Parts: sequence; structure tokens; C-alpha cells
Amino acid sequence: MAGWNPFGRKEEKPIDGDSAENPLDQTEDSPSTDARVGMFGWAKSALKKTVTVLNTDIRDLVGKEGRLVDDEFLDELFAYLIKTDMGNGPAERIRDDIQDKFRGRKVMMIDLVDSAKETILEMMQQEPAELAQADAGPTVIMVVGVNGSGKTTSIAKLCQLFTSQGKRVVLGAGDTFRAAAVQQLTVWADRLGAEIVTGKSGGDPASVAYKAVDTAKKSNADICIIDTAGRLQTQANLMDELGRIRRVMSKVIEDAPHEVLLVLDATAGQNAISQARGFTEAAGVSGIVLAKLDGSAKGGVAIPIRQEFGLPVKFVGLGETPDAFARFEVQAYVDALFDQVAEDGADA
Repeated sequence: MAGWNPFGRKEEKPIDGDSAENPLDQTEDSPSTDARVGMFGWAKSALKKTVTVLNTDIRDLVGKEGRLVDDEFLDELFAYLIKTDMGNGPAERIRDDIQDKFRGRKVMMIDLVDSAKETILEMMQQEPAELAQADAGPTVIMVVGVNGSGKTTSIAKLCQLFTSQGKRVVLGAGDTFRAAAVQQLTVWADRLGAEIVTGKSGGDPASVAYKAVDTAKKSNADICIIDTAGRLQTQANLMDELGRIRRVMSKVIEDAPHEVLLVLDATAGQNAISQARGFTEAAGVSGIVLAKLDGSAKGGVAIPIRQEFGLPVKFVGLGETPDAFARFEVQAYVDALFDQVAEDGADA
């Protein structure tokens, strides 16, 4: 993933003496600079808990000698798939495909894995999830989510990604109701070399967004990232506020925001589906950042989000540090999820 640019443009050379390898693209488990290998290595680590759930259950379900596909088997398989929080729809499709192909026959672990991979790849197909880019002037990214989803940390990771590429970044501390959020964002801005715009405690978040976008425009910044206060998708007045923040930004730059990223906590499981629905309707979400995937045994939640809303997962986070961040790759995600199950099952 060396030199990867989130806008899809190839970096010709390192900036300001940086190495050609973007630190965001490398993790302990992904030493290769090849995008495919790097993401696969990352995904194997991040999805370890999910794989453990699948591996233990499906290995026991099938056994070394395989198992006859009958109603009992199909019911058990469905229950195990649901444990990953992939949702009823995807689990049903995988189960039905197994039924159509193997009913009345003995199925082996590799048969289950190949069928499940094929089904999930079909459901999750998406164009390369590049970030939208402004035609001229700064690209404005609005970040939304519920309290505790990992918004502030995700913004720091985005900021690190952009500043490591030599881009000038302005942050807008739009969570004016939580002093700790402003302080945390300020620390990250100082550490990463970004400019930050803040407002009065308890003040109007739309005014902070307006000022941040205006500052980015006047200073010829490349990126402007706007934080927003965490809110539940059921809080109608606060969800309406997101629409007002969007409208205010568009007064400075007509087509802003260019991206609205919803940060979802992977450990939230099926509640993440409700969040995706509410925020998409209120804020016009264009992409997902799936945070805390490293601490979750529910890595399958990306599947129903893609299937139900058509929203691409653009980034995944697996820790608190700015470099614990990666671009989401569907093929690598599915391979990591199921290839390891197949390998471990074969060795059982």
C-alpha cells in the first residue's frame, strides 16, 4: 500500500523526506508494501476474534469427515453465522446456497468456505472506496456517529493519513458540548501539524463548522475535517442539527461537505444497522469508518451494512494510535475471514 492516496491519485514521490511507505499502510501483521498482501495481513489480525468464532463452531459442525446437509445441519449453520453479526439476510443467503448445492450430500469445510466467500463477495461488491475530492479548494469531510463510537480517534487517524502525504489539514472541533473532545482533538492537531478551529463551550456547532471551512478556504488548505457531537440516531432534534451544519458549510463552499463519514463501533453489532439507517437519513452519509474492529467478535457487521444501505466501508480502525488505520478492501476482508477458517479447519 506504499504511497496510497485516499483520493485515488498516485503519489509520485515521498514528501518532505518521508519514506515511500506510508506508516498508515503498515502494521505488525502486514509487512508487505503490496496493497493486497498488506490488507490481508491486517485483516487476519483484526478479524481474529470473528475467525475464532467461525472456526470453532464450523469445525465442530462439519468435523474431519464432513457432514450430511440436512435440516438440522442447516439450522445449526445459520445460528453460527448469526454469531458474527452478519445479520439474518446474509446468513440466510449463505445457508440457502449451501442447501441448493449440497442438500442430501456430505459437505466438507472447504465447501462451506468457498460457498460463503462467493456469496459474501457478491453481496459486498463495491467500487474502490476512494474519498470524494473537491473540484477546487479544500475537500470537506464531515464525521458523525454516536457517543463513544470512536469519532475523535478516527479523525486523528484521517488527519495522520493526510498530513503524512504532505497535505495541509484544518480540523473543526464541532463537538462544543464535550470539553474533553475539543481537548483531545487539539492535542492530536498539535501532534500531527494540523490547524484547529474551536468555539465556545456549549456554543453553536454550526458556527464552528462555518469558521473551519472558511479558514480552510482562505488558507488554501487541502483538507477540512469537521467533528460533530456524538448523538443517538433516535434524538430527532440533534439529528436535524446535522442537516443545519451541512447547510452552513455549503454557504462557504457550495458542494461541501464532499464526504460524510459515519463512524460505527464494530462491537455494537446489530445496533450499528440502526445507527447507519438514522444517520444516513439525517446527514446523507456517504461512507463508513468501522472502528474498534480489533476488539470485536462481530466483524461480520460490515456485510449487512453494505447490503442494506449500499454504503461502502471506506476505512477500518483497530486501535487507539493514529497508525492503526487501513483502507477497506472487500476481497482481503473476505479472504481473511474465511481462508483462515479453512486453514485451521483443515489442520483440526
